[in-house]
Amino acid sequence: MDIVLIILLLAALLGLPAIIYYVKKQHAVKAGPMPQGYRLILNEWVDFYKQLETARKAEFEERMQRFLARVKITGVRTDVEDIDRVLVAAGAIIPIFGFPGWEYINLNEVLLYPDAFDHDFKQEGHERNILGMVGDGAYEDIMILSKQQLREGFNNTSGKENTAIHEFVHLIDKTDGAVDGIPESVLHGSFVMPWIDKIRESINRIMENRSDINPYGATNHAEFFAVVSEYFFKRPDLLQSKHPELYEMLAGIFKQKPSHQSGHETHAMPG
Repeated sequence: MDIVLIILLLAALLGLPAIIYYVKKQHAVKAGPMPQGYRLILNEWVDFYKQLETARKAEFEERMQRFLARVKITGVRTDVEDIDRVLVAAGAIIPIFGFPGWEYINLNEVLLYPDAFDHDFKQEGHERNILGMVGDGAYEDIMILSKQQLREGFNNTSGKENTAIHEFVHLIDKTDGAVDGIPESVLHGSFVMPWIDKIRESINRIMENRSDINPYGATNHAEFFAVVSEYFFKRPDLLQSKHPELYEMLAGIFKQKPSHQSGHETHAMPG
């Protein structure tokens, strides 16, 4: 029997991570050592990284390097600098750091635009309100990010927004075949309905102006998942304080309990 067919059958029985593991083994990319300049950028710009213990920092760096070795980052009417490479890679690794074997099998290239763009990918005009996008159709396996917002998401440490994390969470969501806010590749079946109920409840509170979650999260289930994930990784202490049940659900989904509180580290959850 063809090995690919065997893997697909295994995936059907065991779930999508079987495919991810297979792709990782078949197309493993050797990552070189982290350049010192990249490490300086991480220490200056990425709070999530700074909270890690030394051994976990090394793991984060290695996974970043592996990501950068297989995903092309291209500037469109803008230059791609080291800081941009580091921040794109950090945005990719942060939400999957609790999944040791995870690779973004649905991403080949990240396009950096200088700023916002419109639905036709135009960088000029008055209807430029898109800061990031996971492509489909002709743009399948491509992500588009605003360079200005990429940097702002890491530079503004008091905010709850991070465009890179937002779009990579959409990619995680998309891995099961649909960007619908229900990441079934990482969410066990028994937790699907409680998660959907929590989404509905939280969206209702946003629409009633009774929540501090970004109103864009009320657009639909997929945007809620991406928006609240930004909040989870940018301001985990605040989310845990204001939305403890939501925090615990996201900790279960991402297999992480990040914390920016003094004296605490970012921990991966077992299992």
